[in-house]
Amino acid sequence: MTTYTDTDTETPTGVPGGTPPWFAQPGAREWECAPAPAPVRAFHAALPEYAPTPLTELPSLAAELGVGRVFVKDESTRLGLPAFKALGASWAVHRVLAERAPGERVELVTATDGNHGRAVARIARKLGQRAHVFVSQGVHPGAVAAIEAEGARVTRVDGDYDRAVREAAGAARAGAAEGAVLVQDMGWEGYEEVPRWIVEGYSTLFAEIDGQLADAGAGLPDLVAVPVGVGSLAQAAVTHYRSRGVRGPALLAVEPTVAAPLLASLVRGEPVSVAAGETVMAGLNCGTVSGLAWPVLREGLDAGVAVTDADALAAGRELGALGVSSGPCGAAALAGVRAGLAGVGAPARRDALGVGSRSTVVLLSTEGTAANPHGGGAPLA
Repeated sequence: MTTYTDTDTETPTGVPGGTPPWFAQPGAREWECAPAPAPVRAFHAALPEYAPTPLTELPSLAAELGVGRVFVKDESTRLGLPAFKALGASWAVHRVLAERAPGERVELVTATDGNHGRAVARIARKLGQRAHVFVSQGVHPGAVAAIEAEGARVTRVDGDYDRAVREAAGAARAGAAEGAVLVQDMGWEGYEEVPRWIVEGYSTLFAEIDGQLADAGAGLPDLVAVPVGVGSLAQAAVTHYRSRGVRGPALLAVEPTVAAPLLASLVRGEPVSVAAGETVMAGLNCGTVSGLAWPVLREGLDAGVAVTDADALAAGRELGALGVSSGPCGAAALAGVRAGLAGVGAPARRDALGVGSRSTVVLLSTEGTAANPHGGGAPLA
């Protein structure tokens, strides 16, 4: 069964009566793809600051959602930063430098809504390289200050994230002769290699989940909820779970209602750009899905849902009360699962996801409160 709440609009808005903007497609769990390369996790494990991030079980959420077990992957302390982005950025920069002459200096150029840019800037500083980060309009001053504190040159863009990406790409092309290289977590025709490396870097997160669930006696998850901006983390999730040779979990993509290009694209069956609005889920505030991610998401995602700022903030507060530091982007996973498994029309959505009273659910909390000053949590670290 394929469903959607409002097929007349490009940006999902929901309908009266509490039904969330929602899309489901059958057959996603039957699709297969190639796995991420094996050396990625060994690379991360060799980094001085590497340690697996916690996978925290929250029985109270399982009871609320009517499932067997709920686990939250807490990315608030990843490689010394309060978000998961350093996994992809570190592997991509490693691959970029491996193709350069030993000792060659480069300038790592990127666009960001916050966490990716800070990760690139941190890695550049540690490796003695330069970083130039383009930040879109609306990025919190605290996030900009954190990037600058890493020693990066910051250019503020009078426009949205998509425009910041265009300007960063132009700057990298203009400075290529002086060592500038674009390290962007979004791919398009002619720019696919580095974004693919970034996606490969995220595979470590899912390998950790496998081991942690096994240690908890949980086996494979039945549902994994992934917050989505340009879709690179969701691409990594699909790649991981659809390359195992066994029927994997349902995969649920979660976006802000005011910036849901993936949901709109799934509805249309082709990539759709939307005019992103303002949202506290700053890291998800994107108007276009990565061209590299789109074919994988089109085939391998079970469902997509959009959530409001209020729901993401409420989920963040509850996770905080349960001991998990989660900014609005990370808490979107819980908000999305709530939207999918409860409320008007929930039985059909639960059936589409294959979720029942004994299911194991994994929520990817992609950032801590320190990563997002909009969330009302701790100041930006």
